[in-house]
Amino acid sequence: MNRKELMAWTVYHHSISGRKVPSEQFFISGYLVLKKEEVGGEMTRRYWNIHLEEMMEAGVHFGHGTKKWNPRMAPYISAKRKGIHITNLTRTARFLSEACDLVFEAARRKKQFLIVGTKKKAADATKSAAIRARCHYVNKKWLGGMSTNWSTTETRLRKFNDLRAEQKAGRLKRLPKREAAMLKRQLSHLQTYLGGIKYMERLPDIVIVVDQQEEYTALRECVTLGIPTICLIDTNCDPDLADISIPANDDARASIRLILNKLVSAICEGRSSYIRNR
Repeated sequence: MNRKELMAWTVYHHSISGRKVPSEQFFISGYLVLKKEEVGGEMTRRYWNIHLEEMMEAGVHFGHGTKKWNPRMAPYISAKRKGIHITNLTRTARFLSEACDLVFEAARRKKQFLIVGTKKKAADATKSAAIRARCHYVNKKWLGGMSTNWSTTETRLRKFNDLRAEQKAGRLKRLPKREAAMLKRQLSHLQTYLGGIKYMERLPDIVIVVDQQEEYTALRECVTLGIPTICLIDTNCDPDLADISIPANDDARASIRLILNKLVSAICEGRSSYIRNR
């Protein structure tokens, strides 16, 4: 299948599902992949072990109250129950599978990932998922301009790594107490906000966002720079902001953990595929 056929298929696929067509960046970068991949003249289907029962147990289907919803989420809502919207898990599974295909292919091409989840319920899951898949992460606070003003972020990262090196070498202990205390406070501050990206030397190729409302600034910066995004969206979100939106409960720890685990499993599998085919 050539690029024109791929684009035509994707436009059709998203139009019948009522979803926004992914940005041109996806096609230019060659990241978007079909669930069926042509291998040796035959069509094989990837399987990501996504089960509706497992998602129900994790509470993925629970949305926000019916008074706090975005009408654009209507195609992803299956029912109302006791004053809350219920997400259509069939669609969740479908778009989660699509996202897994994407990150698998990107990981197989040695692309860099950044996972952003700063609210309390998502912070621990974000960090553990990123460490497992060897991804960069932000789980405390997204500093405005972290990606759009990358030159400033690079300067902060250099300062952070210099301070880490000085502390490791024991040089801070030889400084006057006041100066050493000031540098330690700086190091602690930088560790809190930049610790998850200390090894990031350039902008990421794909950004995974846990909560659209909480991480709106990060999402808008990615859109501005044309960085492909995958985003968990609850019933109060706009499904058209991210390139791939996964309708799911973004308030329950179990739901967040399940979605991230599926994505990082696909990333790990993609990295393993790269190593095997090297």
